[in-house]
Amino acid sequence: MKIGLIGLPSVGKTTLFNLLTGSNIEVSEFSQGKVEAHLGMARIPDERLMFLEELYKAKKTTYATIEVIDVPGLVKGSSSGKGVGNQFLDNIRKSDTLVHVIRAFENDAVIHADGSIDPMRDIETINMELLFADLGVIENRIEKITTTKKQTKEQLEELEVLKKCRDGLEEGVLLHNIDFDDEEKEILKTFSFLSEQPMILVVNIDEDQLISKDYPGKEDLEKYSKETNTPVIEICVKTEQEISQLDQEDRELFMEDLEIEETGIDKLCKTAYDYLGLMSFLTAGVQEVRAWTIKKGTIAKHAAGKIHTDIEKGFIRAEVTRYKDLVEYGTSQKCKEKGLVTLEGKEYIVVDGDIIDFRFNV
Repeated sequence: MKIGLIGLPSVGKTTLFNLLTGSNIEVSEFSQGKVEAHLGMARIPDERLMFLEELYKAKKTTYATIEVIDVPGLVKGSSSGKGVGNQFLDNIRKSDTLVHVIRAFENDAVIHADGSIDPMRDIETINMELLFADLGVIENRIEKITTTKKQTKEQLEELEVLKKCRDGLEEGVLLHNIDFDDEEKEILKTFSFLSEQPMILVVNIDEDQLISKDYPGKEDLEKYSKETNTPVIEICVKTEQEISQLDQEDRELFMEDLEIEETGIDKLCKTAYDYLGLMSFLTAGVQEVRAWTIKKGTIAKHAAGKIHTDIEKGFIRAEVTRYKDLVEYGTSQKCKEKGLVTLEGKEYIVVDGDIIDFRFNV
């Protein structure tokens, strides 16, 4: 899974990238003219792995991960060449979802690209740049097809879909919010349009706003979220940066003082995972406990293939223990004695948190 961080300059994207990936990129790199996209891996928080690690005294713990890419800030006109952000739009075309970082924090030392705090205006600016970038690709492709002397059946079908996209974009509607049937979606896959990607909004707030639970434009943003079915996560990036540098005990005390039950970074990772219809099944033993990422609705045989293709090819049965049962009874043996460990066939639909031992024959 891959997420692309986008937003205006100086909104906290690179600091968020550092928090997600454990990197230490200078936050001023982009503003100093360094225009290399940042790549890193973020792990999906999973308390179930912590329990299994302790239970099995595992030598290794492997979390599910998300690939993260951070590109320079976009500005009004980026899609037509203004600024440096447009150079990196192709870097995020293959993302599974875009995370738009929006500034709400007050800080006179950090100049806002448009002069003032206005989340809805910033959303419109970024959406329009994605829209215009896609529109340029569509118009070029339409021109190429229409100037072809003899058009194939496939080209004519593609042309109809592209015209539908163009009409929607010209009305200011992102492709993600346009209904396409399965055949149209197959055609669109070849383009990797930016505005077709799912979007998560991250509002970067300051500590006062964290405490007051309010910031400029919050009401309008919540309305927009409901109307477009777009998740919104509020993160005080500065505070979370401080939290990340504390040991576990001090971290818990600090979060308790600020009435933070879960860090925004953890919320973002979990939201991205869920928003994309992903989940994890688990494998556990002395050597390693591990979370494996699969799509919701995946059958056991295909889940086995995530570990190794040989296991999928030689699949016999899946020995499944429910996580909640293991927590309740403490050991796999006791779960077996209670009849709670089941043998499932290849068509079994894996449930989030299933602890699976695959039986196979090579």
